[in-house]
Amino acid sequence: MTGSKLKSRWLSGRALVIALPSVWLLAFFLLPFLIVFKISISVMEVVQFKDLVTFEDGLLQLTLKLSNYAFIAQDSLYVGTYLASLKYAAATTVLCLALGYPFAYFMARAKSTLQPTLLMLVMLPFWTSFLLRVYAWKGLLSEGGFIADLIIDSGTDQLLAAAGLITAPGRLMHTPFSLVLGMTYTYLPFMILPLYGNLAKMDLHLLEAASDLGASAWTAFWKITVPLSKAGIIAGSMLVFIPCIGEFVIPELLGGPETLMIGRVMWDEFFSNNDWPMASSVAVVMVLLIIVPLAIFNKYQAEAQEGHR
Repeated sequence: MTGSKLKSRWLSGRALVIALPSVWLLAFFLLPFLIVFKISISVMEVVQFKDLVTFEDGLLQLTLKLSNYAFIAQDSLYVGTYLASLKYAAATTVLCLALGYPFAYFMARAKSTLQPTLLMLVMLPFWTSFLLRVYAWKGLLSEGGFIADLIIDSGTDQLLAAAGLITAPGRLMHTPFSLVLGMTYTYLPFMILPLYGNLAKMDLHLLEAASDLGASAWTAFWKITVPLSKAGIIAGSMLVFIPCIGEFVIPELLGGPETLMIGRVMWDEFFSNNDWPMASSVAVVMVLLIIVPLAIFNKYQAEAQEGHR
């Protein structure tokens, strides 16, 4: 009897732990998404939306407006904007990984007394307003800015222009270079932190065993460290890639007409054109683009957990 009561309490506690985040997700993600989806397939009448289901004179009618989604698929502006958003988000993710992995590796291998200081340095930018930090880069990259003068004096702007990252030598603002630089700076801590958490837990005896077996430090790094940190790489990549797709502030301040991203298009549809169904359709498609990498990440996590059992 006592055992059954304990089991019943354990099951009820487990159900409560599962139910609380589920209710949270339902209230603050699924329901708002369904509202946005409803608007995307609704007909807008001046300032109101026509009901999807109407019943008049004994006739039940369902009205779904799918032309917005067809227009998004056919219009080159929207397709190009989605592709540009994916391109800039992917470039930012790769740069964050290239810069964040060595720093996270150094943090994980540093002395235990030094690690809190390094961790604080990574989190220090969060103590300042996100908007102020982006505006700071606007001043640094504008004509006469410290970073702009450094790049121009070193001749790096010639290389950036040859690569097509800036429109002309000396012009750094409102270019793909300034956009990706701003997003890389902003989201770099989101790559470092999960990588550090993963690398700090790694068993260093594996590297010692590889060295005893004749493996060089470089071989041990690629054969042991990188595979074991795959979960941190994927988690950090998702934390960077997903918000970068819908980024609005950085493309608005540091980007330009040539760096149009989906966040700006959504803003224009909502507030400039006042076309809420179209803007909602753009938002729904963007969410679907985000769900795909999330599904891949969840699948990897499930496979990893099965492998550990």
